Amino acid sequence: MKKTRIARIASIATLSLIALVLLCGVAGAQTINGVINGRSGATMSVQTQDAGNVVVVLNDFTTVEDVSGVFHARRKQMGLTVLVPGLQVQVQGNYNAQNQLVANTIKFNGKNLQTATDIQAGVTPVEQQEQAQQQKLAQQQAQLQQQQAALTKEQQQQAADQAKIAANQAAIAAVNKRFGELGDYNIWDEVTVYFGNDKVTVDPQYQPKLMALCQKAVTVTGYVIQVKGYASAVGSAALNQKLSQERAANVTDFLDQQCHIPLTNILAPGAMGTSRQVAPDTSVEGQAENRRVVVRVLQNKGIAGT
Repeated sequence: MKKTRIARIASIATLSLIALVLLCGVAGAQTINGVINGRSGATMSVQTQDAGNVVVVLNDFTTVEDVSGVFHARRKQMGLTVLVPGLQVQVQGNYNAQNQLVANTIKFNGKNLQTATDIQAGVTPVEQQEQAQQQKLAQQQAQLQQQQAALTKEQQQQAADQAKIAANQAAIAAVNKRFGELGDYNIWDEVTVYFGNDKVTVDPQYQPKLMALCQKAVTVTGYVIQVKGYASAVGSAALNQKLSQERAANVTDFLDQQCHIPLTNILAPGAMGTSRQVAPDTSVEGQAENRRVVVRVLQNKGIAGT
């Protein structure tokens, strides 16, 4: 009788200890709300209203959920590739020794994904654009110096050119500010994969190009690979949306399975449908150019540590 009572007390103590551990784990979890403003490898940066910029660590155990409907009744499990800059998210996890939030669960509303996709579509090689502008300014300055030696009215011309230079510099600053809200991206490489009519399978002729792109990507610090699928404007909108999504998904699968690129390093914002047509759909050639997937290697310099 005494042994049974002791065993019962020990069992109750064990259960209490387990409950206490679980309670401490829940209590220690942290939740932040904000907008993704950068991705770099297996980390992303979230701009919050209260805590400022928070570095979030992603791993194979991170759960991503599309929470939609009234009272968030509909939940859909998503991949890490949907976590694109511009997407509003709620992140729950625990901080590590580097004060980075290791994500357990990430939630977002599906209605915000298209907005984030549109923002991603505006990513451009800002540094290359700025360098071209600087070279143009240098040429203008050289021309001004030659004119000063030959013409007495050079001062008036120089004043006009200086005004133009100031306008160019202001335009560069405006571009940097606009894209700086999502982080400063450089495009290191790009491959376009074309598809036949109603086809979604990656043609073998593009596989070497994708392999070469991935080999270059892994040499870039903090790289991410952006994948966007498109369709021609022939057929119904629903069908074209489905085709562009399947094309992007198949290219993403090739990068993951054949090129061994981790999904944490791939941005797949989903189907772009018939948006941003690059050629008229009135001809067979134009339709062929619009049935495509664009793959880019990006580097975000705005993430801490890069």
